Amino acid sequence: MEVFFPRTLAELWPLKAANPESAVMAGGTDLLVRLRKTGERPPAIIALERLAELRRMSIEGGGLRIGAAVTIGELAASEIVRDALPALWQAAAALGSPPVRHGATVGGNMCTASPAGDTLPPLYVYGAAVAVAGAAGCRRLPIGDFILGPGRTSLAPGEIVTDIIVPLPTGGAFSAYYKVGKRRAMAIAVASLAVCIVRTADGAAGKVRLAWGSVGPTVISLPAVEAFLAGKRLAPDVLRQAGAMAAAAVLPIDDVRASAGYRRSLAGNLLLKLAALGDDEQEDGR
Repeated sequence: MEVFFPRTLAELWPLKAANPESAVMAGGTDLLVRLRKTGERPPAIIALERLAELRRMSIEGGGLRIGAAVTIGELAASEIVRDALPALWQAAAALGSPPVRHGATVGGNMCTASPAGDTLPPLYVYGAAVAVAGAAGCRRLPIGDFILGPGRTSLAPGEIVTDIIVPLPTGGAFSAYYKVGKRRAMAIAVASLAVCIVRTADGAAGKVRLAWGSVGPTVISLPAVEAFLAGKRLAPDVLRQAGAMAAAAVLPIDDVRASAGYRRSLAGNLLLKLAALGDDEQEDGR
């Protein structure tokens, strides 16, 4: 099995055209495990981690452009991500072990399209877009249109993800990522929740964005719950009502990590995390 390491996108497209059945990887933390487990032998692997075009992070036009081959460890170490996108920073820090974070990439986490992917709920609440490219050109689409189901994306044959573009929240926005696993570290999420809330002048919730992981076939957003919370103070009784709405609306399954019923309870109870936040904490996003 051949392994190719293109250094530019211009080198990549001819390789993909000549090896249409090849597997594409960056860190390989998902692909290599799957190949060992299943015994699959793709005719070739095209590794993307040496493409400098996919390794950059930069602020452009009010958003953070994250190259698809930026590692999860680089996200967790970034002061820009920590200060501007706290929910994404927390998710990166919670993903796997240090060696996994060193190898796993943002684009890989997205293309794996796991309902339990840690970076996905924050990217949903921030309104991220996915930049996709192929030999024929480039396109951009919202993350919710990119991820179609477990392990399924809208990538066409020959395309790769090049960048994730994350709008920076307005000043005063609070965002966070909450995760429940079967252990305190290196756990796959049993349920998770990302929130991004902009408060009004009187301290109520204004714009509310919520996204749950591991409680449906994809990340789940619930506009009815967001609308219910908008304009209200996040008191425990309000959050319990919102939690009941969320628990009734999510679509969890039973698996080896948890039952569907337990996941429903978690989906609602995670909203109660917001009740413990003081006014000052909500204003600085920590």
